[in-house]
Amino acid sequence: MCFARILTAAIILVFFCTPASAQPFTKDVDRIAPYKNYKFRVRWDAEYVPGIFKVSPLHRKTQVIRGRKGGEPSVDNVSPGTTNYEPIVLVRGRTHDKSFEQWANKVHNVGAEFGKEQSLEDYRKPITIEVMNEAGQVALRFNAFRCWPSEYMPISELNARAPETLVEKLVLQCEGFQRDYNVTEPDPPSFTKPDSEE
Repeated sequence: MCFARILTAAIILVFFCTPASAQPFTKDVDRIAPYKNYKFRVRWDAEYVPGIFKVSPLHRKTQVIRGRKGGEPSVDNVSPGTTNYEPIVLVRGRTHDKSFEQWANKVHNVGAEFGKEQSLEDYRKPITIEVMNEAGQVALRFNAFRCWPSEYMPISELNARAPETLVEKLVLQCEGFQRDYNVTEPDPPSFTKPDSEE
């Protein structure tokens, strides 16, 4: 019990004694909470895609290559190999919007005439994922490159005994993503009452 109290006091002391230059936020210096995961939007073809309520994590993994020579110490040399980017999964409630379906059809269009089964010119495209703070200001932006749909689910399970929102899912393969560093920490907004309310 005593150790727990000492540890808690040490954490509080370290936090409040940290110099301003080392604070995680430079403009909203009083903020200590990280950004939330529930305010975001997705864009492609210069338009925001409506209805998306879930985006999978952005995740990359680099292969580890190990090697050593017989006369070296008994420790492997470790170097990076190829890097793989996990698919990006987008989920939204099913509506009449055709964004998911139209892109998926560019990869495989059922019933298309011979020679037009895939739209080779434009089946790949970049997408943008924006994370916003609680006020709705864009705080982070990530660009994913050369994406294309590898899976498309037009409707989720239909079940009369377990009513839920009908959803649509698109799984995108990509060849890399990068944070847009032109998006900087937004100025924290402050609102005052209009003159008519004073």
